Amino acid sequence: MSESRPTREAYYRVLADCVSNETLVVTSLGNASYVWSNVCDRAENFYLEDAMGLALPLALGLAVSQPRRRVVAVEGDGGLMMHLGTLITVGSVAPRNLTILLVNNNIHAASGGQPLTSTELDLAALARSAGIDGTEKVGSLDTFRTLLPPALADEGPTLLVLATEPDIPPVKPAFPMNPPMMKQRFMDAIGVPRYVPAMFRT
Repeated sequence: MSESRPTREAYYRVLADCVSNETLVVTSLGNASYVWSNVCDRAENFYLEDAMGLALPLALGLAVSQPRRRVVAVEGDGGLMMHLGTLITVGSVAPRNLTILLVNNNIHAASGGQPLTSTELDLAALARSAGIDGTEKVGSLDTFRTLLPPALADEGPTLLVLATEPDIPPVKPAFPMNPPMMKQRFMDAIGVPRYVPAMFRT
């Protein structure tokens, strides 16, 4: 590990110490979800599978629909580049309860480690230009420990760009990730009634 780039797990351990019982955490696919499941599995986590770049859109919807809860989106830089329009929407909607942790490792880790199309893009400047004023760059765990509590407590949206050491080999998750079961567990945690297709309703 380079001194200037902490690992994903190291960032996650700091996050685990800061999230409240009511905080909803949405993690993107691959190690973003697998590592978090090992560090801090809880029913209020939504682990995405095979949906690159959709952690932030989902978290945005949750922030709007669950205004009394803090929502944390853990998105990758590659995923964000696939859905940059979401960043603009976040800046426009400006949900006060949304915190974005952007893992900046300059690769598409979940698909094999391919380099990003542009590794020189200033993602923090991009977020600010989209209207997310509470944006900061993070390059060390000490900085993260300082900036994360206010990012989770202040009026959002807030965004922290986390310079992160790449982790290409898949990590074994805490349990087999079954998307329908994980979705239902999360829905139960936030008190959403079970969905019944109209054709089966009486």
